[in-house]
This record gives sequence, C-alpha cells and structure tokens, in this order.
Amino acid sequence: MNNESQIRTLIENWAKAVNNKDIESILAHHSADIVMYDLPEPLQSVGIAAYRKTWDLFFEWNKDLGSFKVQDLHITADEHVAFCFSVMKCQGRDKKGEVEELDFRLTVGLKKINSQWKVTHEHHSIPANDPA
Repeated sequence: MNNESQIRTLIENWAKAVNNKDIESILAHHSADIVMYDLPEPLQSVGIAAYRKTWDLFFEWNKDLGSFKVQDLHITADEHVAFCFSVMKCQGRDKKGEVEELDFRLTVGLKKINSQWKVTHEHHSIPANDPA
C-alpha cells in the first residue's frame, strides 16, 4: 500500500472510530505531542491527554447520532511527512434536543514515525461570520 492509500485508510478508520465512539481507536494513530486547533474551546489542545479530553465535549453534543463523515479527502504525501484536507459533516443535538448539522473543514498533518503514519496536527474550522 502506498503512502496516500495508508493515510486514506487511517483517516477513514479514524472517522469510523468517531462514529462508533471508540476513543482508543480515535487516538490510535495520533502522536503523543499532537497539537489540535478546534471549533469549541479550548482553541488549542497540546498533547494526547488534552486531545482525548476534547472528545468528551463532542460526544456530549453528538449523543446518539453517530454522524461524522469525511467528504472529498485530498492527500499530499512524501516518504516522511504528509498533510490532508477535507470537508466534513457531523450532527449533534442542541440544548433543546433538536438535531443540528455542522459542515466544517479538516486539515491534518502527519509524520512517519517508526514506519507508521502518526497525526501530529489536526485543525477543524468553520467559515467566519461576516461582521458587516
């Protein structure tokens, strides 16, 4: 399997793990020193323990829906480093219990460590609202 295929499989399996609320599989290919920029607070999470904690908030919002989808994944990779980006879709429940959908952007940085791809950076974002 080439680098692009390995990374595609890694990202697709990560999304499946999110849908299954399988935290160990979510974390499986993330480096111990991962840095993540996320939509809700905290703005920046550093290290695997901080990254793990961010999933508590997501699962509280996502509840029983299990909808976390990768769309149109683009990957650039050489033998040592890679990045990929995608539009993502997920669902959660607002404070009234109504289903709300969120489209967001995902950017992931990866590094090959001991012959295995590891996520070293993850960035989630949404378009800024026009202040005018």
